[in-house]
Amino acid sequence: MQGKNEQRAGLLYGIGAYGMWGMVPLFWPLLQPSGAIEILAHRMVWSLGVVGIALLLVRRWAWIGELLRQPRKLGLIATAAAVITVNWGLYIWAVNNGQVVEASLGYFINPLVTIAMGVLLLGERLRPAQWVAVGTGVAAVLVLAIGYGRPPWISLVLAFSFATYGLVKKKVNMGGLESLAAETAVLFLPALGFLLWLGANGEATFTAGGAWHGVLLAATGIVTAFPLVCFGAAAIRVPLSTLGLLQYLAPVFQFALGIVYFHEAMPPERWAGFSLVWLALALLTWDALRTARRTRAQAVRLAVAAAAAGAGSLTPPGGAVPSERTIST
Repeated sequence: MQGKNEQRAGLLYGIGAYGMWGMVPLFWPLLQPSGAIEILAHRMVWSLGVVGIALLLVRRWAWIGELLRQPRKLGLIATAAAVITVNWGLYIWAVNNGQVVEASLGYFINPLVTIAMGVLLLGERLRPAQWVAVGTGVAAVLVLAIGYGRPPWISLVLAFSFATYGLVKKKVNMGGLESLAAETAVLFLPALGFLLWLGANGEATFTAGGAWHGVLLAATGIVTAFPLVCFGAAAIRVPLSTLGLLQYLAPVFQFALGIVYFHEAMPPERWAGFSLVWLALALLTWDALRTARRTRAQAVRLAVAAAAAGAGSLTPPGGAVPSERTIST
């Protein structure tokens, strides 16, 4: 019963994390007239404060000394911080400039980009269904490029930057809270310096926009950290395959908001491109679920075979197991 409760809680945490990431386009327009770079700088500064409080509560500090003694890992953290800066900044700009649908496309195609990077950079081998999915994704990008009259560069930059971020994070191998603290610590001084420069030039909106505007800018730290905390709680409670399915919630919500709430245009060629992307993701999901079932079935067969072999080794040479009566006599 406890295991089921843990999985149910993990599922709720996962839905909460991806749901918040999917609904965040509603938040960024509230921060106008702040520009995307100013919002990004506030997000970096206030995120470190929120994460620092969280670390203080859970008393996790030992990792800092270990990290400082590993220059290679510090370099990877700095790379992750730089890549996520591009991702965050472009996403905020896209939302506040009426490109929510194209931004959602970036997170739809992110799994396809991640797979392609695994092949090109890590030498991974794809199953036939994965090759078909990647090929369908490339076709979708071509169709969308024709529809937009240009390559969907916002989607591509978001997808490639987030895939690169995931690849670097995999090499860093740190917990979600700790890695976010390290990344925001790297970004803190440049972000704070930029905000001070804006203030010195009279271009900052933190105080000029009123007290409520300042509160909203400070809340960017919570908006950044809270979904990640929920994601971390989900990751330790539910299978990776479940998380893989939940990740589609965020771009689905973003896509729906772009059409229903922000009233962005969706001509037929864009519907065609998005349909190809969804077809590719359906292929990936089907292949992943099928592979997971086969892996589980094979594990069960191996366990049964091992148990049978163990039982056979206890059988006497004659093949008969002595009965209680035989032993007593």
